[in-house]
Amino acid sequence: MSKIAVVNQKGGVGKTTTVVNLSTAFAQQGKKVLVVDGDSQANATSGFGINARKMQNLYHVLIGEADIDDVIVHIKDAGVDLVPSSPDLIGVDAEIKEFDHWELFLKNALEKVESRYDYIFIDAPPSLGTLTILILAAADSVLIPVQAEYYALEGVAQLLETITHVRRTINPSLKLKGFLITMFDRRTKLAEHVEEEIRRIFPNLVFETVIPRSVRLAEAPSYGLPGVIYDPTSSGAQAYINLAKEMLSHEEEAAGIR
Repeated sequence: MSKIAVVNQKGGVGKTTTVVNLSTAFAQQGKKVLVVDGDSQANATSGFGINARKMQNLYHVLIGEADIDDVIVHIKDAGVDLVPSSPDLIGVDAEIKEFDHWELFLKNALEKVESRYDYIFIDAPPSLGTLTILILAAADSVLIPVQAEYYALEGVAQLLETITHVRRTINPSLKLKGFLITMFDRRTKLAEHVEEEIRRIFPNLVFETVIPRSVRLAEAPSYGLPGVIYDPTSSGAQAYINLAKEMLSHEEEAAGIR
């Protein structure tokens, strides 16, 4: 079982798009998948067609008002389970900081259900605050989407420092899964330059699969569907399907299966 946090404190880099589509692509490969929406914007939740405003959700789990089993929703079209979020989640900071070992609240909640899944994908908010610490403490590894634009690496150093701090103080087994280049436009020299620079700075840590800019991926959330279901033949959907296969292949090689 693998718990993958998708994190970058820079907004608009494709974190939620990655969580929604990659998790669905893993499910299409026959894996049992849980998605945890750890962002108060609840975009992953709405991306699966769920409105959790009147439902118990991750907020209620973290403050101890609900058991995680009580809030899990099965998303039939995508073949995944979801722990939804809502704007209530923004209040978690004030609710839990007074408790000892609050950093482990999400980890402890997930331990109750993780044996039922092959993969748990956790969508993080665009910040390095309380929710992101909870997510990093609960995860096994971190996937960092990086936008193929001028300020692509802005903030990455701070994020890596935060990951190192969490590894040193809370979660010593936390690993860096790798960097994923997103919103790539092959028509521009800038995108090619950014890709080259990222691969130069982080050799062997950047996935070969690159996620292109895709109108169909952008349209899909308005229909409450992952892009890989909304238009599976689109370039963006195919990229996430290929990414799932690449990640699974890496894991098989690491396990000596291939």
